[in-house]
Amino acid sequence: MIVAVTYRYTEDTALRDEVRAEHRAYLRELADAGSLLLSGPFGAGAPAGALLLFRADDEAQVQGWLDADPFSVRGVVAASTVAEWEPVLGSLTGAL
Repeated sequence: MIVAVTYRYTEDTALRDEVRAEHRAYLRELADAGSLLLSGPFGAGAPAGALLLFRADDEAQVQGWLDADPFSVRGVVAASTVAEWEPVLGSLTGAL
């Protein structure tokens, strides 16, 4: 199953900057394992946050990964959503 996650960050940009390298190293491990498909921050005009796409057995597995993310552990994430996502159209559909 594919699971889409959105993060909304706190306004504490100093903390976000401090934890970013650890957060990205953690996500890199999940990507290398094939669990994280894509991730990245929203653009400059959007609220501070990110979109992450995971391949997982269920949403609980993804929630466990999110709970261990240094951004979550250190309080950078103010809110998140987790939902199964069903890709239907687009050039990447076959790759997922």
